[in-house]
Amino acid sequence: MKLPHASGVQLHPTSLPDGRLGPGAYEFVDWLAAAGQRVWQMLPLGPPDRHGSPYKAKSAFAAWPGLLGEPGAEVDPEELDRFRERHAFWVEGWERVAGTGAVADQVRFEREWAALREHARTRGVALMGDVPIYVAPKSADQRAWPELFRGDAVAGVPPDAYSDDGQLWGNPLYDWPALRRRGYRWWTERLRRTFELFDLVRIDHFRGFVSYWAVPAGARTAKDGGWRRGPGAAVFRAAERELGELPVVAEDLGDITPPVTRLRRELGFPGMAVLQFAFNPGDEGGTHDPVSHERHQVVYTGTHDNDTVVGWWAELPEERRALARRALREAGIDEDDGIHWAMIRLAHASPCGLAMMQAQDVLGLGSEARMNTPGRPSGAWRWQLERGALTAEHAARLRELTEAAGR
Repeated sequence: MKLPHASGVQLHPTSLPDGRLGPGAYEFVDWLAAAGQRVWQMLPLGPPDRHGSPYKAKSAFAAWPGLLGEPGAEVDPEELDRFRERHAFWVEGWERVAGTGAVADQVRFEREWAALREHARTRGVALMGDVPIYVAPKSADQRAWPELFRGDAVAGVPPDAYSDDGQLWGNPLYDWPALRRRGYRWWTERLRRTFELFDLVRIDHFRGFVSYWAVPAGARTAKDGGWRRGPGAAVFRAAERELGELPVVAEDLGDITPPVTRLRRELGFPGMAVLQFAFNPGDEGGTHDPVSHERHQVVYTGTHDNDTVVGWWAELPEERRALARRALREAGIDEDDGIHWAMIRLAHASPCGLAMMQAQDVLGLGSEARMNTPGRPSGAWRWQLERGALTAEHAARLRELTEAAGR
């Protein structure tokens, strides 16, 4: 996939002032267009868990009715029949879990989403989604296709920058041989559904397709896990045969080995660079440092798993600040208008095809506006924009620096 030389903003629909696909969503699209932004990136749209996490959705296919702007809108029998026919692969399994009215809610969502996506298209804004590699425990997917999942281990990641104990996600792991025997049909249908909703998507935890961290069932921390071999390119080649080119961005953060990079490049997927992971003494020129950025990458000021730029900077050790300031000076950027605008400018100055920033960073908000802290199951996913917070002045300023960067 060839990335446009453009920029965009990350904001999940639940972070809109009304948290729904109502007027606030259309106003945000209009603001993006006024700001010269061409991509709206969001988190997964599935029904979240009790903590609000969209990465443990109750279905890998169904959308969350809580996003509906008009949850009581009428749905006629013909619409229900057409939806059931088009989505026969997954809809019955979802209905068994979600109960009466579940299909009608999906019809309502499809109707509202199609209207919003068309509104975005007419304003030159692409919608970018997010595909979690795993499904949630006891999800509709695990119940409908139990033969596709392992029972002896669960998902997680080893100790890393986020946690000394690693992250014990607890998601069921795929039985990859079982999926292979079925021609990876489940993944093809999942991606088909995804591309019905989005113009491009980020595949979360892409490295899990090369090797994944398997934690024995019942373990108390992820430290007890070990690496197991993943399916490699086969999943995506199977999908390509039916769906054509896959507009995918690979989330290649964390413990990335040469085989992961080789697979990403073999598939033609752009990777990611995150400025908050750059500027490390002893690792100058690392993957995330601006000097190492590549055209076939997406650069982020920070993702939903990072603090805001202002919050990050407040806690950043002085030796890392010095390296960040050097990078800003080399790019001809100063801090006079705040570190958040400086980092936004640095992202825009990157050779990466697409530059993304959090809405919180445009507003210069602190850690109180952080969306998620990995490893903490509660207290996340709650941040919302105040109505009118993103002003015409913000849009004009962002448009000016975006145009100056040739994006």
